Amino acid sequence: MLGHSYEILKKLSPNGLLIGIDRDQEALNAAKSKLKDFSNVKFVKANHDDIRKILDELEIQSVDGILLDLGVSSYQIDEGKRGFSYMKNGDLDMRMDQDGALTARDILNNYSEEKLTEIFFAYGEERNSKRIAKLICEHRVNNEIKTNLELVEIIESVIPFSKDGHPAKRVFQALRIETNNEIKPLYKTVIDSIDCLKSNGRLCIITFHSLEDREVKNAFYDSIGKCTCPKDLPYCICGTIQLGKIITKKPIEASKEELKLNSRALSAKLRIFEKQ
Repeated sequence: MLGHSYEILKKLSPNGLLIGIDRDQEALNAAKSKLKDFSNVKFVKANHDDIRKILDELEIQSVDGILLDLGVSSYQIDEGKRGFSYMKNGDLDMRMDQDGALTARDILNNYSEEKLTEIFFAYGEERNSKRIAKLICEHRVNNEIKTNLELVEIIESVIPFSKDGHPAKRVFQALRIETNNEIKPLYKTVIDSIDCLKSNGRLCIITFHSLEDREVKNAFYDSIGKCTCPKDLPYCICGTIQLGKIITKKPIEASKEELKLNSRALSAKLRIFEKQ
């Protein structure tokens, strides 16, 4: 949120308003400090899935643009105590909203072996999901799994280091997604965001893994009003509605120059939709 918001505010007219939405109060506090020199910014602690409700409460009918920067932030990863990083030790929390009830620790110690297997495979695309889930359930019989490094040690006993990266990265991604319910509401969030735009307004979405990107891409394609009528019909009868057009036929990815400055942008994909 910080970097994008700063650059937008530098170019925003005095009559413009930036609404910064984040469910993480610590991230909002950091943003308030970083952006303290700007007066035309409003901070809202909320989930972007509730975009329509947020704007209604602010008595704003529509906006010129929306940027969704999905996934975990660098701020959250760097705070080892939050439990997002497999490189740092901390309590297995992973909540973006610290007021949320469910933690990664709850999931690991209470979900069934079958449910853990399903999550690791669906949200982490982890090929060894079943073996990892089985070992986690065996371990927790005698010892509750409390910290990042405890979990990493279990995973490393199943998956050796390889050129594919850290063996725990896919399981950590899956746990984070389940803890914060990141995927299930995403399609509707994209549709709601388009609905909140003014005519010619643009929705820009940055994703960091294939699951997010797939939901965004599907919502975009459904929003361009693709006719589903049989090809032999002389005219359309399906009643499809075109909401706008996709600006990026292919996602925009970071350049080599940008990656030298920010290696975490390697998996980032930017897709843009313009409302008609």
